[in-house]
Amino acid sequence: MTARTTARVVVADDQTVVREGIVMLLGLLPGIEVVGSAADGEEAVRLVAELAPDVVLMDLRMPRCDGVEATRRIRTAHPGTQVVVLTTYADDDSLFPALQAGARGYLTKDADGDEIVRAIDDVLSGEAGLSPKIQRRLLERLAEPEPARPQPPHGPPDGLTVRETEVLRLVAEGQSNPEIARTLHVSPATVKTHINNLFAKAGLRDRAQAIHYAYRHGLAQPPG
Repeated sequence: MTARTTARVVVADDQTVVREGIVMLLGLLPGIEVVGSAADGEEAVRLVAELAPDVVLMDLRMPRCDGVEATRRIRTAHPGTQVVVLTTYADDDSLFPALQAGARGYLTKDADGDEIVRAIDDVLSGEAGLSPKIQRRLLERLAEPEPARPQPPHGPPDGLTVRETEVLRLVAEGQSNPEIARTLHVSPATVKTHINNLFAKAGLRDRAQAIHYAYRHGLAQPPG
């Protein structure tokens, strides 16, 4: 980390002893300056707006605003600030939502100082700052067979194209237009065009009708 300027870091953790311990540890590490600490996600978002740090070390389980939502808000409003999750939890229900929200690093709290420095350095270099444990879990998840997606029995109904059908399925899964754009690697304007076209072809007025339509035609499965 000596090849560039010092990384300015905010620490977010709701447990005072843990938060102060992390701040103390970071103060001993090379190339890191702690510029603020937060007791919950709301405070973390506010500090990022005020201080424009390079990195936030983010706990996940916090009151008022949890780490996933805080990460999403920070990455949306302040894309120049990277987020490295530092948490006790490494289960799928914690890991994947955090990464989907925009975290570029993920460490568990048994990480030592060298791992934290490496993760911060990685995310500021455009890489993923993941602990070996998390990397293994991601590889295991990628190796798992993908569940079969429901398909219409006789092709798309009402003259929908394959792409419009895919957009409709993602709408039924609860994705917003920007999320669909990221999933399909297209622009939000393209997604909006597809939605307008499929709404016109299927005679739909809103997303609620579209979701019901997708369930009825076997393009998606209701939750549960």
